[in-house]
Amino acid sequence: MKKKKIVIACGTGIATSTVVADKIADICKQEGIKAEISQCKVTELKSYVHGADLIVSTTIIGNKYDVPIINGLSFITGIGEDETLKKIVDELKK
Repeated sequence: MKKKKIVIACGTGIATSTVVADKIADICKQEGIKAEISQCKVTELKSYVHGADLIVSTTIIGNKYDVPIINGLSFITGIGEDETLKKIVDELKK
């Protein structure tokens, strides 16, 4: 399996995206998925999305991209986090 490029976008590109990135890195390691994870502000997404396999965002994304987008708000609330991780793994294994 080729290395998957994942972009994590949040409001500031710092705290929230770091929490999400750590959890996604852990699940990728457990599932044997090679991943390159980038973090950014949602306003910077356009410059990070080239070549991405997946976007995970904890906030609303105003633009449309030709990349699957998964809502990562569950990583902040703790509600539905396992389901979100499953969606991410399923998307990356396609």
